[in-house]
Amino acid sequence: MSADGTGGTDWDPVKYEEFRSERELPFHDLVGMLPRVQGGRCVDLGCGPGRLTAMLHERLGLAETLGVDSSPAMIATAAGFAGNGVTFEKRDILDMARSHDAGSFDLVFSNAALQWLPDHETLVPAVARLVAPGGWLAVQIPANFDHPSHTLAEETSRRPEWSGYFDATPPAPRVLDPERYAELLFGLTMEDVEVLMRVYLHPLPGRESLIDWVQGTLLTWYARCVPEDRWPDFLADYRESLEQALPDRRPFLLTFKRILFTARRPES
Repeated sequence: MSADGTGGTDWDPVKYEEFRSERELPFHDLVGMLPRVQGGRCVDLGCGPGRLTAMLHERLGLAETLGVDSSPAMIATAAGFAGNGVTFEKRDILDMARSHDAGSFDLVFSNAALQWLPDHETLVPAVARLVAPGGWLAVQIPANFDHPSHTLAEETSRRPEWSGYFDATPPAPRVLDPERYAELLFGLTMEDVEVLMRVYLHPLPGRESLIDWVQGTLLTWYARCVPEDRWPDFLADYRESLEQALPDRRPFLLTFKRILFTARRPES
C-alpha cells in the first residue's frame, strides 16, 4: 500500500520534496494553531519523509513523537530524522486509528494524508479516539480535487486508448465541507474547535511546472495503472489537456484549497 492509502506503487520522496517550501506552508499554519504541548506524546499520521515530523517534535516541546506511514520509501527516508524521542513505523493509518489504544496521544497530528482515505464520517471519529483527555487533534487536508490538474487526469484515463488500463476508479474527492468537520468534532464533544478553509497561492515558473507538482502526489496512482513503457504517452496526453485548459502565464499561479482544523478533548 502506498503512502496515500490508494494501494499500488510506492511514492518517490525526492519527487514529493521538489516543492518543499510550498508544501510546508500549511504545516506551519497548522502547528501555529496549537499550543505548546510540553512533554507530551504525539503521533503523526502520514509522516511522509519525516523532516516535518522532527520539526513538529522540536517546536512543540514533545517528549515522544511517533511518525507512521504506509510507504516503505517514505519510512526509509524518515529514518534519518529519528532520535531524541522521534521514532518512525511503517503502518497503515486506518489500522492505527481503528486498533490502537484509545487516548494514547496528547497530540494526534496529520498533515496532508487523510484526503486519500475513504469515509471521513467514520475516519475522523476513529482518529479522534486516539486523543487523550486534555489532548489535541490537528489535521490539514488538501481540498483541491476540483482543480483541472485533478479533473483532467481522470478525463485522460477515460479516453479509449487508456481506459483499458484502469480496472479501478481513480481517486475520488473524499473530503467533506469545512462545516461538516466542525459538526463532527462538535458531535464528539471536542472543545476549542477551529476549522479553516484557506486558499494557498503558489506562483510556479510556468504551466509545465504543474505536471511536476502532481507527479509527486496525484499521478502516482495513474502511474501504477499504466505500463511503464506507455507512461510517457499518457503524460503527454495529460499535458496536452492541461495546455488547452490553462493559460500559459509566467509565473503560473496554482491556487490550492486546504482545510485545517484543530480541537481539544476535554479533561473529563
